[in-house]
Amino acid sequence: MRNLYQLTRNETLKVLRKKRFLVVLLILAVLIPLFAYGQHNQQEKQQAQSGITDWRADVGKQITETERRLANPTLDESRRKALQLQLEQNKYYLERDINPAEPGATSFTRIFMQFGISLFLPLLVIVVATDIVSSEHQDGTIKLLLTRPVKRWKILMSKYLTLLIFTTLTVLAMGVLSYTISGLFFGYKGWDAPMLTGFQIVNGTLDADNVRVIPHWQLMLMNYGLGWIAAIAVATLSFMVSVLVRGTATGMGVMLAVLIGGSIMVQLATDFPLTKYVFTTHLNLAGYINGMPPAVDGLTLGYSLCVLAIWAAASLVISFTSFTKRDVLA
Repeated sequence: MRNLYQLTRNETLKVLRKKRFLVVLLILAVLIPLFAYGQHNQQEKQQAQSGITDWRADVGKQITETERRLANPTLDESRRKALQLQLEQNKYYLERDINPAEPGATSFTRIFMQFGISLFLPLLVIVVATDIVSSEHQDGTIKLLLTRPVKRWKILMSKYLTLLIFTTLTVLAMGVLSYTISGLFFGYKGWDAPMLTGFQIVNGTLDADNVRVIPHWQLMLMNYGLGWIAAIAVATLSFMVSVLVRGTATGMGVMLAVLIGGSIMVQLATDFPLTKYVFTTHLNLAGYINGMPPAVDGLTLGYSLCVLAIWAAASLVISFTSFTKRDVLA
């Protein structure tokens, strides 16, 4: 156990020396202010144009606009379903006098994860994950690493534990920076605002039987918890790729192709039977607690968690089998 701790500590220092995690922090530090400023500027323009400052009037206007769009006979079926769900949710919020877009840093932080969980967060994880093993081959340090009197599985386990640490830090950094920076634009408020969760999409219609009111901070933490699970799944798959390939650029290229290709498949081939088994289909876990329609009809949070767990478990089995039995010194 002591050996594993020392190995993990050494791997952590390696990642810090390579400054890849610093790159992740810089990306967040640059993009979050841009997104926050853009959203704040957009809200001010909309208020100036409409003259509406009360959220109830704003939601009422959204309901009217959605009903107008639904009256369009040329609207495609998938878009019609999405608009119908949005209409029913807005009516539900208005009837219960709950602001669905409570202003404040808490709201921005939650929404940033909600929309970043499928692509932006996985891309940040890939930056750290894809070279954690492959760089040893690329730098020629793999032989030195394996000459130690330590079993190979412990060496690989230390790398995986290090990856879990930095994946967790990435999710935490995303939340902390989002709240800290967006608060400069929206104010540090909204923690205890009432929010609704538990909306379910059943046969294309909104089911509100399990809806409950929770404080905004709790919904935000739920979003980040599910974001962490999705990030761990992507990190584990990237870890397998890093074991199988011997170049960082190759590993990153493979993961980018898988991630972007899978996302396109989810958008264009929802009726294809295999789509519900593709891991990218299930990355948007936060959508389930925010009342968003699933990527494929019939999917549930439990099913998506099971699929991601199977992908992660299979990736670990392949990684450890390949690393311990393959001639990595060749």
